[in-house]
Amino acid sequence: MLKLLLKKQLTEIFRNYFYNPKKNRARSKAGIIGYILLFVIIMVGLLGGIFTGLSLLLCSPLSAAGMDWLYFSLMGLLAILLGTFGSVFTTYSCLYLSRDNDLMLSLPIPVNVLMASRLLTVYLMGSMYSIVVILPAVIVYWIAASASAGVIFGCLLLMLLISVFVLTLSCALGWVVAKISLKLKNKSLITVIISLAFFGGYYFFYFKAQTLIQNLLANAADYAAKIKGAAYPLYLCGKVGTGDWLAMLMVSAVVIALFAIVWALISRSFLKIATSSGKTEKRVYKEKAAKPKSISRALLGKEFSRFLSSPLYMLNCGLGILLLPIAGAALAWKGGTVISVLNDVFGAREGCTPLILCALICVLASMNDMAVPSVSLEGKTFWLVQSLPVTPWQVLRAKLGVQFLLTGVPALVCFVCLLFIYPYSPLEILLTAFVLLAYVLFSALFGLLIGLMTANMTWTNEVTPIKQSAGVVFAMLSGFAYTILLCVGFMLLDGWKLGFTGYMALCGGVTLALCVLIWLWLRNQGCRRLALL
Repeated sequence: MLKLLLKKQLTEIFRNYFYNPKKNRARSKAGIIGYILLFVIIMVGLLGGIFTGLSLLLCSPLSAAGMDWLYFSLMGLLAILLGTFGSVFTTYSCLYLSRDNDLMLSLPIPVNVLMASRLLTVYLMGSMYSIVVILPAVIVYWIAASASAGVIFGCLLLMLLISVFVLTLSCALGWVVAKISLKLKNKSLITVIISLAFFGGYYFFYFKAQTLIQNLLANAADYAAKIKGAAYPLYLCGKVGTGDWLAMLMVSAVVIALFAIVWALISRSFLKIATSSGKTEKRVYKEKAAKPKSISRALLGKEFSRFLSSPLYMLNCGLGILLLPIAGAALAWKGGTVISVLNDVFGAREGCTPLILCALICVLASMNDMAVPSVSLEGKTFWLVQSLPVTPWQVLRAKLGVQFLLTGVPALVCFVCLLFIYPYSPLEILLTAFVLLAYVLFSALFGLLIGLMTANMTWTNEVTPIKQSAGVVFAMLSGFAYTILLCVGFMLLDGWKLGFTGYMALCGGVTLALCVLIWLWLRNQGCRRLALL
């Protein structure tokens, strides 16, 4: 029974490796092998290679300084962090709030067996991520420093203890996430905020990694003394890898005790959380007059609700909403340095600097492509829209409105921030704003055109139209190509001879003419194509 349940859990996690949601059928053997090989390359080749390089960088200097324990402490901490992050959301969705809780609990399966199968799933997922970090570190240490019997046993025990501790920490954090999730009303925005915070932290540490490693190696003795005093458990964990028997006994006892406590708490709260339906708010009916909405406003509100209800949609198609104001604030704060560099490089031709700044805003605006998957996201429920007393153009216009508003307003905010640091003339301000808005309108219209041409209404997972659609990639690359042509036409194709104002007026006019052509196509053939979907 346990083996069967474990197989079921793992099949659900790796479902896309065996099933093609786009075509709604099982993958071929060649496709399954290809996906598995790709996964192995990413986990072993990419992640394993990164941490192998880090191990090679840290092992010899720390071992030569007699601080082998610090090496194992650092690599063990990274393994715990990666393992916990990789499995905590599996814990949340698999152990506590799985979609099949009602079905599984209705079957004649002991609760302890069901809980054990899900704990084993979390353990395997956490171990998969943590082993990518700690195994290369152990092998590098055996080769570069020592491979005595005590060290080998200590390293193997350290890997086992890290995997158990990752399971314990994942269960505790997953329990917290599950409890909070049951009380949240708007989970989508919370998911987006957490994801963006993680991405921001990742890139911050990525760009600071080299500096942090150099600082660590230069001041290893000071950091070692501080860890011994303020973080003694971390010191003991490092000593396990060096083969210290006392440290092995102490750390093993603590990890086993913590896991026993978490197991007891999960056993008591598992059924309560698994059968919870979330927070329900009692409301008292109050009679009030309904406010009528126009058709356009109602359809626009529907599109906004669809966008705000999906974290995947917001993160993949609306990143420019956040990046544009951030870029504007960064330019207002440190833009003087950027402008001085651009003037030094392109100062020979007047107008290059403001043109590049305009192109930068267009690049960030290209990160928004909500209109492309908006038609496909209607899916099999599109008949509801077709049954309403609305015209196809009203439906398309609402989809255009979402991207135009959510991109145009942040783009103008970014441009206003730019006005504080660059001396635009009044005519240059008007023409730059004209080009920006014309580009935003063009990207929305072109994206909707591509979305209609590549519409997929038979998907089973929304990731298919949002991330696996060729139309989304083509629309985004087309936006990047527009900004490249904007700069190339000015700097390499003698557009600078027209002057900045003349060139911007020409580009804005051409872009607006393209918008009119696509607008006419959408009003006629686009509407007919939508009606036939």
